[in-house]
Amino acid sequence: MALTAPIKPLGSDPASVFSIVGKHMAALDEFMRHQAGEFEPEIREMATYCLDTSGKRLRPTLVFISGWNDAARVDEALVRAAGVVEMVHLATLVHDDIMDRAEIRRSRKTAARQFGPDAAVLLGDALFSQALHIASLFPTTEVCRLVSESTRKVCSGEIMQTLRRRDYSVSLEDYRRIIDLKTAELFRVSCYLGAMLAGHETAFVRAADRFGHHLGIAYQIYDDLVDFLGDEKKAGKTLGTDLDSGKLTLPLMLLLERLPVPERNELTAALTNGLSPGLAASKQRMSDLGIADAIVAAIEEELVKALGALAPHAQLAPVPLMSALAELLRKQVAALSVGTGS
Repeated sequence: MALTAPIKPLGSDPASVFSIVGKHMAALDEFMRHQAGEFEPEIREMATYCLDTSGKRLRPTLVFISGWNDAARVDEALVRAAGVVEMVHLATLVHDDIMDRAEIRRSRKTAARQFGPDAAVLLGDALFSQALHIASLFPTTEVCRLVSESTRKVCSGEIMQTLRRRDYSVSLEDYRRIIDLKTAELFRVSCYLGAMLAGHETAFVRAADRFGHHLGIAYQIYDDLVDFLGDEKKAGKTLGTDLDSGKLTLPLMLLLERLPVPERNELTAALTNGLSPGLAASKQRMSDLGIADAIVAAIEEELVKALGALAPHAQLAPVPLMSALAELLRKQVAALSVGTGS
């Protein structure tokens, strides 16, 4: 039976969820530092560079809050599970940055820029391998099975997106399938693992699974919007890479859909030929055509579904924390919308 240990009220600031899991995050930092030491001496410095602690760490946060039971105790199983999903995520970022030719990640050079793309792709492989090794050490094979399946799905989503670059026949259904695999999958498994390892009831584990799925889709749509409309300094990464690389995301799909035919043909021709149509000009047309509003509505639809999955379990300790994370994304979306004048 799941525990319902009382938690401190979150108040009006949903970001306080990160301070609530502070002890777990500190334990995760120590765990990741130890993992860097597990790599061969010749590449240890490179692994350490990738296993930094400066990111948002949303997936570990989802593990911790979905498995929340007792604020006074750090659950070591949750820390290890969080380390696994974060390492898989970091490996995907290394590979993403190679394919997108991104220069900056987390306000510093990407691994590809720092070590070269050839070494970086192998470094990403090494991170994947270490994550699965850690998963294999759990007393139950369920963790390794879930993580390995999710890793395959994430890679499948990335492959699908790579093969469909500059393919402007991609449908909305295709797009959602890609982001379901490449992003929502790790959100989903993070929530599932947290709830399962903490011993929460089966019904809640399934609800956490659905929550993670919809939150992951919402987050990816938001991230796609940031790539067009965000501030590079605030984001801490290279923006505009989706547009330059011909990656078909929801903002670009809606832009192509709503542009007058002559403009659409001109933009499609530029993207097909590997030419950059210019981020500033694309931003302006998105604003003119009200595209940000449509994307915000799509994000909100997913957040409503995510929170709806939790509604029958409102009495459980994880739910206020999980709900707060969804509300935090709402605030970020609202701030981005206001900043772009939409």
